[in-house]
Amino acid sequence: MAMATWRQVVAVGVIIGALAAGQPLFALTLEEAKAKGLVGEKANGYLGLVVPGSGDAHALTNEVNQKRRQAYEEIARRHGTHITAVETLAGEKAVQNTKPGHFVEGPHGWMKK
Repeated sequence: MAMATWRQVVAVGVIIGALAAGQPLFALTLEEAKAKGLVGEKANGYLGLVVPGSGDAHALTNEVNQKRRQAYEEIARRHGTHITAVETLAGEKAVQNTKPGHFVEGPHGWMKK
């Protein structure tokens, strides 16, 4: 693995960990939303709504995705790569790190890991 790629993996892992541990301003935390099956990780590096209709989950998803997008853009800029490469790598790591029983988006829709 090239040094720049290794740094990207580490950086994405740190960002995902920080985002997962962060306490949003909403009544619902990311961990709670995942545990309740309201949101899940997508292969594109972003969070998705598993259950549409929850206002808190929708707002949380928007907040988390906005922060992730900013982080991915910064990583891409620093490493001189396209954001889609960073998003894809982040998505792979997020899906791999998803706890059993939480949702990930597969080729046929949402499924429990």
